[in-house]
Amino acid sequence: MKELRVPYNYDPRLYQIPVWEAFQTGFIRFCLVWHRRAGKDKTAFNIMVTDAVQNIGIYYYFFPTYSQGKKILWDGIDPRTGMKFLDHIPKEILAKKHEAEMKLTLTNGSIIQLIGTDNYDSIVGTNPRRCVFSEYSLQDPMAWKYIQPILAENKGWAMFVYTPRGRNHAWELYEMAKNSPDWYDECLTVRDTARIDGSPVISIDEIEKQRAEGMGDELIEQEYFCSFEGFVQGAYYVKQLREARQAGRICPVPHATGHEVYTFWDLGIDDSTTIWFLQVIGKEFRFIDYYENSGEGFEHYAKVLKGQEPKSEHRKHYVYGDHYMPHDAAQRQMGREAQSKKDIAEECGIYPVLTVDRPRDTQAVMTGIALGRNILSQCYFDQKRCERGIMALEGYQTEYDEEKKKMGNHPLHNWCSHGADAFRTFAVGYVPRVVHRSVTDQMNLMNQNAGWG
Repeated sequence: MKELRVPYNYDPRLYQIPVWEAFQTGFIRFCLVWHRRAGKDKTAFNIMVTDAVQNIGIYYYFFPTYSQGKKILWDGIDPRTGMKFLDHIPKEILAKKHEAEMKLTLTNGSIIQLIGTDNYDSIVGTNPRRCVFSEYSLQDPMAWKYIQPILAENKGWAMFVYTPRGRNHAWELYEMAKNSPDWYDECLTVRDTARIDGSPVISIDEIEKQRAEGMGDELIEQEYFCSFEGFVQGAYYVKQLREARQAGRICPVPHATGHEVYTFWDLGIDDSTTIWFLQVIGKEFRFIDYYENSGEGFEHYAKVLKGQEPKSEHRKHYVYGDHYMPHDAAQRQMGREAQSKKDIAEECGIYPVLTVDRPRDTQAVMTGIALGRNILSQCYFDQKRCERGIMALEGYQTEYDEEKKKMGNHPLHNWCSHGADAFRTFAVGYVPRVVHRSVTDQMNLMNQNAGWG
């Protein structure tokens, strides 16, 4: 009988050996910040397959989106060898391959599945043993927060492999891992890696050629030297948000009683529905809250707005003004007597709904983003209640063409898009209402809000 060895058809390069040694000595938390084309997924996948052969369990390999998982790993081919990624699993130990779910069942009963964190809700109720988070800097951080207690209970391991994308949640993870004896952390730039024959994985000459072809310095530092510094190339709002932090406009922003709260929405069907909560005080736009959920109807969101949602952190005890939703909220749908989303929302008590003409063609989207950039200088954000919304704005960026090594001309659709699109509803659609108050009312409001800032 032919003897099988795992990892199969894989010989780690010298710089990849330490993570294998850490895996074999019992580490269960890994943070690998490796430069582009360093072999992150090939290494992580082979570690996962090796463990799945030795220990029966459920293994999840997360990508930012389902389509990325399919392109990079499920259908992926090593351009140097022509070998498919999935061929690192010997056919003799592969019992079943399910294309639609990107699921592999091994002969010992272990299951390896590729999942997009844009749909991490699909694994509710499961009990994974091991998880890899590929390109974690682009992933929805809520996926890890969901998986973390499960792995803590069953002592499962988690591995994060990525190239930096600015000082976002992935940077925070790396900073934490560097200071924890329970984590294996590693940052490898092109200066730290070489092939088995000693040649560089990415030569300086190749980098200089890409620079001459128009690749920016900051992108080169990010992709090949693992820099978390500088502005993320292609990130639409990160500069304005850094200025907001420096100016102290991302801070505790209390709810000002006596002022109406306006809401700004992005409506998801299969995706998330997101809501920004705004108070306008003088020339300041104060975002006091943010909410996001998926798979729920307007009845749920009405309860959230009325403070009737059972989970205390979801209760919003505010007095509302207008509710701004994208223009498709006015389109009538099949069912419920062909009502529009606007009609349904107002029936549930979310009233009045104003629809915003927010076209989705590239030019209109970019115009809305430009309006958002301009108005951010007047915005304040509550650092705690708006945390996820702020992260969405910071991560909102243009698509990057990996093959052409250049930025695209329209936004990347990922978990950040929903919060950013709801903010665009505000930037495009908000119209100040003229409210006439008596001098006494004006003085009362000033007294109620005295001391904020």
